[in-house]
Amino acid sequence: MTKAVRFDELGGPEVLRLEELKLEEPAHGEVRIRVDAIGLNRAESNFRSGTYVYPPNLPGSGLGYEAAGVVDAVGDGVDEFAVGDAVSAAPTFLMTDYGTYGDAVILPAHALVHRPAEVDAVTGAAMWMAYTTAYGLLVEFGRVNPGDTVLINAASSSVGLASIQVANHLGAIPIATTRTHAKKQRLLDAGAAHVIATEEEDLVAEVHGLTGGRGVELAIDAIMGPAVTTLIQTVAPDGSLLFYGWLDPTPAPMPIAADFRGRNIRTYAFTEVTIEDPARLRRAKHFVNAGVRAGTLRPVIDRTFDLTDVVAAHRHLESNAQFGKIVLTVEH
Repeated sequence: MTKAVRFDELGGPEVLRLEELKLEEPAHGEVRIRVDAIGLNRAESNFRSGTYVYPPNLPGSGLGYEAAGVVDAVGDGVDEFAVGDAVSAAPTFLMTDYGTYGDAVILPAHALVHRPAEVDAVTGAAMWMAYTTAYGLLVEFGRVNPGDTVLINAASSSVGLASIQVANHLGAIPIATTRTHAKKQRLLDAGAAHVIATEEEDLVAEVHGLTGGRGVELAIDAIMGPAVTTLIQTVAPDGSLLFYGWLDPTPAPMPIAADFRGRNIRTYAFTEVTIEDPARLRRAKHFVNAGVRAGTLRPVIDRTFDLTDVVAAHRHLESNAQFGKIVLTVEH
């Protein structure tokens, strides 16, 4: 038997339950891992509440994109992994097909990445959603060059912190935003070159002051809503504004800069790197692994919860009080 998190109806964290299921064997192209840690993402909160980009299969839906553990069974046709291998799971699947919230889970082999001995399970479970997203935003679509300035909105999230690290890894200048100065020092310690408290300072004036009036080459945002009309004013002509989330469901107007000169505006989905284009995924894996080896990319862990406390973990996820990644740990 195995324990897994399931939910039968849409709703708040309280709909999640831990139940015992039969331990299944992996099919062709699949691998079963004994899970030691699970990374939490806002995507899973939205999936559970019915506000994600695709709906769950109810009743009895699982969830989860990230995990780290050890391979304990391998299906036919899988040659690159063997029983005993330490691995992490990257989000190369949909949660309607697979999930990671459990003490033993079956995943497609293409979702797994060999985990180096120096990367513990908690770190390994916190990497692949944040860093592949940051890679896609800054490298594949943001085209960031050394010396470019990158504005990272709501920077204390796991993707925001990963983006600060990726910007520094590329030789760019990361400007982080946060609502108040409460997290300013932590963001500076995390690598931000500058921090702007958007409820206490004029975002546009601060950005233009820091960039000599030019604006940033790239701004990334997971919130959207009416604030996009302010955010676009921080972007330099021919620069880019990329949206990778929609936390504010209020309709967002078409963002147009006051000078009416061109800016590149684009939405981004993590699947564009991890599912839809194998070449992008291959490049992302090499980029992230190189950063880990160099020591420039390392997840910031906010807090760990036991798998049995998954409801409390989701409540903390939705509190917006976290700084970095929330991780579930699994006792065997």
